[in-house]
Amino acid sequence: MTSLNAPITIVRPDIIEFGVGVAGKLGKWAKDQGFARILVISDAFNASRVGILELPGDVTVFSEVKPEPDTDNLDLVLAAADKAQADLIVGFGGGSAMDLAKLASVLSGSGQTLRDVVGAGKVAARRRAGLAQVPTTSGTGSEAGIRALVTDPATQAKLAVESIHMLADIAVIDPGLTFTVPAATTAATGVDAMAHCVEAFTNRKAHPMIDLYAIEGVRLVGRYLGRAVADGSDAEARAGLSLASLYGGFCLGPVNTAGGHALAYPLGTRWHVAHGAANALIFPHVLAFNTPSAAEKTAMVIAALDLKAGADQASVFDAAFGFCAGLGIEMRLSALGVPETDLGVMADDAFAIRRLLDNNPRDLARDDILSIYQAAY
Repeated sequence: MTSLNAPITIVRPDIIEFGVGVAGKLGKWAKDQGFARILVISDAFNASRVGILELPGDVTVFSEVKPEPDTDNLDLVLAAADKAQADLIVGFGGGSAMDLAKLASVLSGSGQTLRDVVGAGKVAARRRAGLAQVPTTSGTGSEAGIRALVTDPATQAKLAVESIHMLADIAVIDPGLTFTVPAATTAATGVDAMAHCVEAFTNRKAHPMIDLYAIEGVRLVGRYLGRAVADGSDAEARAGLSLASLYGGFCLGPVNTAGGHALAYPLGTRWHVAHGAANALIFPHVLAFNTPSAAEKTAMVIAALDLKAGADQASVFDAAFGFCAGLGIEMRLSALGVPETDLGVMADDAFAIRRLLDNNPRDLARDDILSIYQAAY
């Protein structure tokens, strides 16, 4: 693991508004900044409640964001951004909406295409617009980060863009916006937030400056996720998960995720399994696999979740599997419609995601990945 004296760069949105009922503060901020033409990028449900943001001026709403957005969905967003000529772009929804908002803020009117900027540090500059992010789920932490992902329909691979120019000027995190999230989605997205924290905490690039956010994010999920699944209107539990998600976002910039997310991505790109559900299903398998190479930190994760496990892989797996299954999450690939004949292709896809696998504390060979998929089947 990385030592204390290793260099690290920490970035945050300039302003973070947090708390139940703060959604309307975005409108005041936008008015104070002089923004007059605003484009909100959202899904159909959240488009129906844009009014809660109290935005000033001429507001255009793009409401066609879809889960696991692909390049075609991005093209529609960019067309809407060009037409609106907005001076402020707002991502309002889950990670998909916020990622598309990031890309719109740097690609619309820039002369650069998505292909020009895939990778790290290839965005030339932010276009003329400001960028605001308002999450309505507690999972991705995208509001705090500088990465955006879209799927290439031709290859079924995730295209990742990383740029400081995609950092939000303001993130408005109102846990009240998550009260309507269904129990199953709450469970899956909560485990996704936890996975961000755990994968950063046990990462080859792990750093003490991020570790405190990572382990606290895990504690928050352990303390509050079950409560929020049982009662979606539990304001304290929802706030705890919103904070855990934000902390997970803090982990993604300087450290990032590892093997768990690499194995989860093919479930989304090939079989359209929701990102949170895919990560939850994979989580116990990779946590247990990594235990021999991250024994001390794995024990800290188990304790933070208030679970009991020995130092062996089997008991770590049983504890983590029980936590996820106890939330009502489907933990079998076969039950999600994934054909067993596709496991080999999925293993090939996951093994190619070196940007994440190279972070994993224990080397994951292609056969290891296939074995995990088979065990999860």
